[in-house]
Amino acid sequence: MRARMDLATAPALIVDPEGTPKTTLLWFHGLSVAKETHLPELQRCARAGIRAVGLDAAGHGERRLPDFEARFAGSQAEVLPHVVDLALQTAHEIPAIIDALGVSRIAVAGVSFGAFIVYRALTIDPRITAGVALLGNPRWPHDESPDQFLTAYYPKALLSITAERDVNVPPHDARAFHEALTPHYAAQPERLRYQDLPGAAHLLSAAEWDVCIDATIAWVLRWGR
Repeated sequence: MRARMDLATAPALIVDPEGTPKTTLLWFHGLSVAKETHLPELQRCARAGIRAVGLDAAGHGERRLPDFEARFAGSQAEVLPHVVDLALQTAHEIPAIIDALGVSRIAVAGVSFGAFIVYRALTIDPRITAGVALLGNPRWPHDESPDQFLTAYYPKALLSITAERDVNVPPHDARAFHEALTPHYAAQPERLRYQDLPGAAHLLSAAEWDVCIDATIAWVLRWGR
C-alpha cells in the first residue's frame, strides 16, 4: 500500500509491506530529485517486509527552493556549502519525523546527498539503530561535520558503500572515516562495514545499483529492528 502524507515538516511517500512490517526505513534521495524518484527502491524494500518512507529533503520536491538551479549551478567547491546546509536542515528534522511515525526503532538510508544526511542523522537521534550511506561523504567543511562525532555512532550499525572511480563524491573520505570509527566498534566489529565498488563511477550501472539495494535491505533487516 502506498500513501502520501506530511511527517512534521517533511512531505513523505510511504510504501507499506503486506502484513506487519519487520522494521521502518527512512529513505533520502540524491541532490535535485525528490521522494518519488526512488519509488522503485521503496517498493523493493516493502516487498522485503520493510515499511519504506521516502522523504523530500529540505529544499527539494514539494518544498523545492525557488532559486535551486542558481544555488547549485557552480563548481563542486561552490555547491558543497549549499549541499551541507540542506543536509543538516534535513537531518535535524528527523526526530520530529520519527515522533510522527510513532516508532521506537528505525533505520535510515540515502544515496549521494541523501547519504550526507544519513551520516549526520545517526549522531542525532538514539532511536536510529542502523544506517546505510551510498556514495556519500562524512567529512564536510563545517563544525557539524559527521567526522567530528565519532563517539556518537557505536552501537548503531553503519554500512557505507562507495564507488572506486567516483569523481563527484570520491571515496577516500568515507574510507578514512571508517578507519577512524573502527576502534569504537572493537566490541562488535560486525556493526561497521565499508564496501567499495571496484571500477564504479558515481552513476552506477543497473547491476551495481542492485548490489547496493540488496545490501541495504539486508543491513536494515539485520540491524534496523
